[in-house]
Amino acid sequence: MTPDGPARDLPLDAHLHTDLSPDADVPIDVYAALAVEHGIAELAITDHIDFDPRAPAYGVSFEERERTVRQAAERWGDRVAIRFGVEITYESAREDDIRAHLATHRYDYTIGSIHVMPDSPYRADQVASFVAGRSLAEVVAPYFDEVLAAARSGLFDTIGHFDYVKRYLAPHVTPDRFATAPGLWEPALRAVVEAGMALEVNSSGLRQSPGETYPTAAVVARFRELGGRRVTAGSDAHRARSFAYGLDTAYAAAAWAGYRELAFRRGGDGVAIAIPGRFRT
Repeated sequence: MTPDGPARDLPLDAHLHTDLSPDADVPIDVYAALAVEHGIAELAITDHIDFDPRAPAYGVSFEERERTVRQAAERWGDRVAIRFGVEITYESAREDDIRAHLATHRYDYTIGSIHVMPDSPYRADQVASFVAGRSLAEVVAPYFDEVLAAARSGLFDTIGHFDYVKRYLAPHVTPDRFATAPGLWEPALRAVVEAGMALEVNSSGLRQSPGETYPTAAVVARFRELGGRRVTAGSDAHRARSFAYGLDTAYAAAAWAGYRELAFRRGGDGVAIAIPGRFRT
């Protein structure tokens, strides 16, 4: 069963892209109005930043983004809380640049994610040839090696869409194959646990080819078994029609794994946000 529209009456959507991301087209006020309409109490605006000069979100203006989000937070503050976040494309080769940026730029919330970049083997024009003749372990290794490095970097509040590689590999590798091969992703999952970062339950996969969250409820449960203490949830919307889409499914996955709270931010100013009781079994 797929969601029939935006989720309602939830405390947080921690992953949203506005028209300040090169691949999104939503003014921040549109998200704020949708949040009021659908009862989403708090939003994290997490527009993309890339550190490869060839990538679309390279060289964006921190000052413009912060000003836009902070001003919106003031306008809407009596109706919805709006936080200034970022989704950083993590590349181990560019970790020094990322570290330097985060040392000098203050965000409320940071997501570290692995995306298809110019040198990625998962680019649409070459993924079929990359998959051909390789084992599943060989196919996914470049992706999960980067996830593991992102976790070990200690730079982020959250690791975004943990197994997003499922999207890039469809239809050559089906989600079912991931479900039967936990040894391929578990080392990276353990690294997230050891880093004390939150694991994001990202609902965008429900509207994309995998048809399931990133990661699935079973992986979220394994994260908890391994000692993971912090999870969060986001819709990863890039269009207004995707706002909060499937977000209740992400909440349900966290609750099914035994979590009673979502984590938002780390450190002394980190907060815990209760998962509504209707998701608890």
